[in-house]
Amino acid sequence: MMLDYSRLRPWIWITVTILTLLFGLTLKPLLPIDETRYLAVAWEMWVRGDFLVPHLNGSTYSHKPPLLFWIINFSWKIFGLNEWSPRVIAPIFGIGCIILTTVIANRLYPKTQTYLIAPFLLIGTSYWAIFSTVTMFDLLVVFWTLLGINALIDSGKEKLNLGWGVFAVSIGLGILSKGPIILIYLLPAAFFAPYWLQINNTKRIMKWYIGLMISTLAGVVIALAWAIPASIAGGKEYSDAIFWGQSAGRIVNSFAHKQPFWWYAAIIPLLLFPWIVWPTILKNLWHRIHQVYNYSQIPHSYRLIMIIVISSILILSAFSGKQPHYLLPIFPMLSIGASALLISLGSKDLFNHRFDIIPTALIAFIIGFIILASQNVETSNEYAEWIIKINIYWGAPLVLFGLFLIIYPPKIIQNRILVTALSNNLIIILVLFAVRPILTHGYNIKPVAEFISNSQREGYTIAYYGKYHGQFHFLGRLKKPIVETGDGGIKSFLDKYPRSKIISVIKKPETYNPTPNFIHKFRSSYFAIWDGSNILKNPTTPQRR
Repeated sequence: MMLDYSRLRPWIWITVTILTLLFGLTLKPLLPIDETRYLAVAWEMWVRGDFLVPHLNGSTYSHKPPLLFWIINFSWKIFGLNEWSPRVIAPIFGIGCIILTTVIANRLYPKTQTYLIAPFLLIGTSYWAIFSTVTMFDLLVVFWTLLGINALIDSGKEKLNLGWGVFAVSIGLGILSKGPIILIYLLPAAFFAPYWLQINNTKRIMKWYIGLMISTLAGVVIALAWAIPASIAGGKEYSDAIFWGQSAGRIVNSFAHKQPFWWYAAIIPLLLFPWIVWPTILKNLWHRIHQVYNYSQIPHSYRLIMIIVISSILILSAFSGKQPHYLLPIFPMLSIGASALLISLGSKDLFNHRFDIIPTALIAFIIGFIILASQNVETSNEYAEWIIKINIYWGAPLVLFGLFLIIYPPKIIQNRILVTALSNNLIIILVLFAVRPILTHGYNIKPVAEFISNSQREGYTIAYYGKYHGQFHFLGRLKKPIVETGDGGIKSFLDKYPRSKIISVIKKPETYNPTPNFIHKFRSSYFAIWDGSNILKNPTTPQRR
């Protein structure tokens, strides 16, 4: 007897997603250095009126293409200059990703309830839920990836003009979102389409590859429509960076986030939490792998999912630089695959309902208990000052929720899925409430940015001791660059700019003489700002110690 999933209605995941996003955006500030840097680039685009070449701190910014910055500026054009509209852009794309996941699931597995399950598996994945509230480029890439996959399905159903046209747009806008990395997620699925679409006709196969080549080139042309004029306007160094650094340079010579080849395979289980510890999934996934291995019969829909997941992991592993969020585009396909697995189950394939919910209950209980007991743990002074700020009472609802699930476990499978997805989002929201004082006091750098802004208006030239990542520009609405300096450059900077201030990150403000004019807590350190005239007496003062 097939199981029923009709209670997993779209309005539930829509409500849960929106609530998680609202709490995520309101309970945490813009986080340095990534979120503050990207808004700084958008801010400089706004101030300069230069929408062709992005800038950061007065210099060309080649690390990311301009699409997100364009969308942020468009939001400011509509709503006025603000902080909230840039922060909802990535989450809106995230909601679009969930909708496309539902659409693709329904197309790959028509006349089943796969499309009802997939959104809940996606929003119930901890890493996805956490990352969906962050202002970065990856959810844009996921969206264009899913749009491209849907277009491939269209092309496979003989909707060639529509399919290849949308595929070209997906590639073009994907490149404008985060560079050529979009090709890693889309081209293998397109290249092996005759396998997963089960096309045996030679003429049709040739027609497919011609369409693929033309649409891919068209997508590249869309990106080049920006890249070529930008490279001319930005100069040779900027041109080399966007054409080389965004592609081959990242593969062969990326020293940022360098990890071994096997790193992605090692972290995937952690990223798929909590579903990876759900007994029903584990048991039946193993059985399904065993069946495929023995009979070599893989349904065409599973073939598509396997191609996207396996090829993405293998190709990304060849890059020297690795980050967990590079794997986000495969999450929706994994959710669809797991949903299809659940659809194929009967009641005899399920674990006992009490045993099946234990991992979900224990996760909630343990995290809640850790929050409640956090201030009773002895730790170093460096961490003690943060732990004491935790609002421990937010751990109580999680402990009670975990106990409730153990005593009254959901019996039917759809309620187990629903409870696990809701539990994941509830944990994220309550943890954010618990650590909000830490985020407010340790990660909110707006007071520093406002101090710098006031100093610039008073005629001071500002220098940053070390590498400056643009973290103050948007928050302080700065219109002048901050000078980067170091040990060898402080005296010459002060000679050139006697009316100046210097920013540094330090550990113990009380050990400095002269003492800083301004101090603000940042993580386990402090932002300190000195008047240049005081530093001139002792040019080594800003050194971190």
